[in-house]
Amino acid sequence: MRLVTTFRISEAAALLGVSSDTVRRWVDAGRLTAERDEHGHRRVDGADLAAFARAQIDTAGDGGRSSARNRFRGIVTEVLKDAVMAQVEIAAGPFRVVSLMSRQAADELGLEVGVVAVAVIKSTNVVVEIPDHARVASP
Repeated sequence: MRLVTTFRISEAAALLGVSSDTVRRWVDAGRLTAERDEHGHRRVDGADLAAFARAQIDTAGDGGRSSARNRFRGIVTEVLKDAVMAQVEIAAGPFRVVSLMSRQAADELGLEVGVVAVAVIKSTNVVVEIPDHARVASP
């Protein structure tokens, strides 16, 4: 199974919490890299989008507060693993969400920089899910 790792301008905009026009301006200004696909549409590499999102978080601070039981759809910006545990960071619009989980869970979910994920928050636990539409068949 392979996870989608490039995004249309509209998808990138949704992940960053901005309009498609804003993303196009960032691409035109050279702030964000995009390549044209075989149909001439601009696509943003997931790892590039993750780096850009991380830079936005770093300059915007910690963002706002939220109540329990929320779902934050975003892009994985960092994955740190050791032999037993993994730390996964997600940029969801202006929000930064960090989850600690077993390495086995992170590996089974295929979590890596540039993958779309959902952080489900209840109390102090964060569960990371991969939306079904993000999965594509392996070649």
